[in-house]
Amino acid sequence: MLKPEVTDLVDRLRTLVEQRYVFPDEAAEISRRLAAGRDGYPADPAALAAAVTADLQSVNGDKHLRLLHHAEPQAEQDPHDDAAEYAAMAQWAERTCGGVVSARRLPGDVGLLEVAPVLFPAVLVGDVYAAAFTLLAPVQALIVDLRGCLGGEPSAVGLFMSYLWDHEPVQLTGMYERTTGQVRQSWTHAHVPGRRYGRTRPLYVLTGGATFSGGEALAYDVQQTGRGTVVGERTRGGAHPREGFRLHPHLEATISVARAVNPVSGTNWEGTGVTPDIEVDADRALPTAYTAALELVADGGGPSAAEARAALADSGSARDK
Repeated sequence: MLKPEVTDLVDRLRTLVEQRYVFPDEAAEISRRLAAGRDGYPADPAALAAAVTADLQSVNGDKHLRLLHHAEPQAEQDPHDDAAEYAAMAQWAERTCGGVVSARRLPGDVGLLEVAPVLFPAVLVGDVYAAAFTLLAPVQALIVDLRGCLGGEPSAVGLFMSYLWDHEPVQLTGMYERTTGQVRQSWTHAHVPGRRYGRTRPLYVLTGGATFSGGEALAYDVQQTGRGTVVGERTRGGAHPREGFRLHPHLEATISVARAVNPVSGTNWEGTGVTPDIEVDADRALPTAYTAALELVADGGGPSAAEARAALADSGSARDK
């Protein structure tokens, strides 16, 4: 890129930040820092993206506030036409089974539901969630693995939580939007297709250092509603929904246009991440949660208790070898 191109790009980015960033006061300071660094930014697109991102995040560490470099040129899109973005998301969901990596029953009547790479919009994955939860509805304990969940859409979080709750709705994390000055509320659904797991049986949610954005929102809602136990590592800490803006064939700005607000905590996980109830290394999260789930099933005295005790004995024997 030529220096005049860099100057023009940075000025357009400053305008976007000033007009769209969810925190107006921070937006003004970020814009000043971009202006101060403008003449010294490198012309190489990849290096420019790294330098500008550092300044974008220097005020408050917002991880959704970035200048992304794309190795392949990105086509221009009509900002008022969401059809292309929706089609690309639908294809991605189709290729990844709607983000459900696996849904299976483990020995001892414990279900395991693994979600990656993201929580896709509910309109795309409603049938997938219905199938997965219908399969797992009878288990006596459930583990939801979000260690590979890198993001997601708020509607998917609400739908997913609905399968972990009962028909009486509960309020979840909403979104304060700068454009309206209001919080857009989110609630679980009174009705869902398929079968629910419900809100009374044991639930464990696994997190890791890669868990981000929508994955964090689901873990946070589970924690704040008291629905289950979060096991694993502290998450990355990105709670601000963002929009993307093409500034160059290889450069896209992402601007946080809203902030999450939980009705229980009054805040969110931005910058801090979700702190697990049981902190262990990510690679130990599944065996830790599985053992805890088996112990609850074994102590419950139900028809699966003997199977759970046998599974506990087997896992203990395996650890001793």
